[in-house]
Amino acid sequence: MTEIKKTPDGIEVPPPGPDDVLYDVEENIATITLNRPTILNAMNKNVLRLLDAALTKANDAEDVNVVILRGAGRSFSAGGDLHAALYPDDEPAPGGLEVQLKIWSLQKPVIASVRGHAIGQACELAGVCDLTIASDNARFGEIQIRHGFGPPVLITPFLTSLKRAKEVLLLGEQIGAAEAKELGLVNRVVADADLESETRTIAGKMSSLPQKAIRLNKLLVNRAYEIAGFMDSLNYRDDPIVKALSDEESDDPVAKERQRILKEEGWQAFLKTRDAGYQ
Repeated sequence: MTEIKKTPDGIEVPPPGPDDVLYDVEENIATITLNRPTILNAMNKNVLRLLDAALTKANDAEDVNVVILRGAGRSFSAGGDLHAALYPDDEPAPGGLEVQLKIWSLQKPVIASVRGHAIGQACELAGVCDLTIASDNARFGEIQIRHGFGPPVLITPFLTSLKRAKEVLLLGEQIGAAEAKELGLVNRVVADADLESETRTIAGKMSSLPQKAIRLNKLLVNRAYEIAGFMDSLNYRDDPIVKALSDEESDDPVAKERQRILKEEGWQAFLKTRDAGYQ
């Protein structure tokens, strides 16, 4: 029997399992579902392993033209799993950047279908997809700064303007779907009840087009951004100046205290401290 782990405030954290990411193909469209709805599809090593494998499967499948990435339940994803330490795992797993670069370089277009939360690492995951279709109840945000972290994947400056990228990354606020569309984080906003059907309609249009041209056009747009320095920006930790500053994050007293509260006092106490300035 699998032991159920609990946080200090009694929240049950489901253990990693083979169904944490689901894969399905229908009418040449592969649907990949993040499937940890009880904790808003928070991503840990197991999810990244399974997501990486699902993307590889879709890329290699001759019967798949388009990929839809979605979350089970009421949210796309709450980002990185802050309770992942409850299940220490020594098995190898790709990092978030590696998985997101797989989406970037996938031969086939990937559409993020977002309802509810897409924050932190999940905001970046939706951002690196070729299109993002959002429910009118969706919430986006690079909230890592509230934890004392930098952005794991620096996609936001390429989606928004300079000023808005700084606003998103320096404030850590959550953004509604309409504003996210205005910023460039989202392509289209639809009624929540229509999210699945609208996403499949767009995927179906792509699937019906000449697939060599679809793949070529995705490659050409990506190539334009790569020439402009996209890959260098994503690999920002390779810069010695940036690395030195990033390494200092672990010594930040505010970040240390917030992580202590999460570990010793639980999620609600952590949220109260983390979000004190966002009331």
